[in-house]
Amino acid sequence: MAPSQFDFEEEFEETPIVTLWDEQGRSLDCYLDKEYTPPGRNALTYILLAPVDTPVMILAWEEEAEDEESDAFLIEDSEEIEKIFADAKAVLAELDLQLKFTAHTLTVSGELPPLEDDNVLSLEIDSEGQTTEEPEELQFLASFFFEDQKYSIYTPLAPLLFLATSDEDRKKIELLSPDDEELQPILEELLFDELEDQLDDGLE
Repeated sequence: MAPSQFDFEEEFEETPIVTLWDEQGRSLDCYLDKEYTPPGRNALTYILLAPVDTPVMILAWEEEAEDEESDAFLIEDSEEIEKIFADAKAVLAELDLQLKFTAHTLTVSGELPPLEDDNVLSLEIDSEGQTTEEPEELQFLASFFFEDQKYSIYTPLAPLLFLATSDEDRKKIELLSPDDEELQPILEELLFDELEDQLDDGLE
């Protein structure tokens, strides 16, 4: 069986919400998942953020058929997303999902279709010329064509988390790269707390 989709609404029912912004002025509301302030004077507070709405991605297929021989490319360019956004929004509306052009990731609001094994894809995604080191597990939502190009919309099964620093009032948020080696101890501390909470929830 494929892993179940995380129910963030229930998990973060009373969790503070932080808003991220991008350079284009788009916003993304996120739950404050975890925070950690290392010992030391004037130490920054590091936080993990999880989007309130469900993250989705749009993939373009090199071949017409979605099979092991096909290569999928993640659509990340804002101008390209804008061209296909109306079509993507329309096909998701048929599932009672509302597509949003939010900051840092596309999202949908609404109840996702039931997760079934037949709708789960394990895929190495080509992003900005680089292929992911490990396949991502994705839940298929919908497909559509635009100018003879086939696109598919998926939501990742693993939760999308953003690493950032925050001031005391959570008004100044700065996103960080989780790949920065200097931040690995901080990230491990936050993820360890996250894992502990998941284990505790499983024992309840």
